[in-house]
Formats: sequence, C-alpha cells, structure tokens
Amino acid sequence: MSTQKRFLVAIADGEHARIVRGDAHNVLHTERWIESSAAHKQSSDLRSDHPGASFHSNATVHHSIVPKHDPQELEAEKFAQHVAHELNAIEEGFDVLIVAAPAHTLNIIRRELNTQTHAKLGGTLNKDLTKMPDSALWSHLQDFLPAPNPPRQV
Repeated sequence: MSTQKRFLVAIADGEHARIVRGDAHNVLHTERWIESSAAHKQSSDLRSDHPGASFHSNATVHHSIVPKHDPQELEAEKFAQHVAHELNAIEEGFDVLIVAAPAHTLNIIRRELNTQTHAKLGGTLNKDLTKMPDSALWSHLQDFLPAPNPPRQV
C-alpha cells in the first residue's frame, strides 16, 4: 500500500479556476477548468443600465441612487463560492488540498469549504496563479508539495 499523499491544488481568481493534480511522479497537470459565466461581462451587463432615483418630498431635484455593491464583485464572490462547492463535491481522490488565490477569493473559498474538505486543507497561498502554466506551478507551491521525481531511465 502506497503511503504517498495525493495532492489536489485549486487555483482561482474571481473569474477562472483550475483543479490541478500531481501524477505518479508528482508532476502537476491541470485536470479541469472552471469559468465564471460573468467572466467577460461589464458591470452594466450584470445589472440594469440606470441606477434608481430618489427625490425629496419638499424638492423637485432627483438624486440617483448609487448601488451599494459592485456587480462584478458580487459575481466574483458567487464564483468563489461555486469553486468551494466544487471542491466539496470531489470528496474522494485526494488527501491534501492546497488553494492558491488572491486574498478575497481565498477567504471566501476557505469559508465555504465543508468540514471534511477543510480538514484536508494543507495550505493556502495568497497569489493569483491562474495564468501560470502547469510546468511553472511547482516553484510557487514547493512549500506545500513534494518535489517532482521523474521516471527512472532503464
């Protein structure tokens, strides 16, 4: 029975995420991409074109009501929650979870992990690695992952 731990790495930002696994030689490969449906939309596409208006009963002047939340920030938060729920759904097939994401996204993912998945959390990295190729990931994650060991030549 192998004592080698199986690592799962989640790399995310507010619009894109990757699920990365190490193979038998600890070489990292992207297994799955997750994209936000709002990734390439502008705030005006995510809400109505015009803010609401208000007026005072004793005046004829109207004032626009500025939304309290940026629609893109709300979509990024929803996406981070979705990534966490996807990680919760994996359940089996890994012993240690590493999450790399910018601070805001990282905090949301951590908060949304269920008890079982959170117990497997082996480390977090406050960094956006979504555009980093698989071959360059290990240098950023080396504090959490075993070094790759290439197959032996016979």
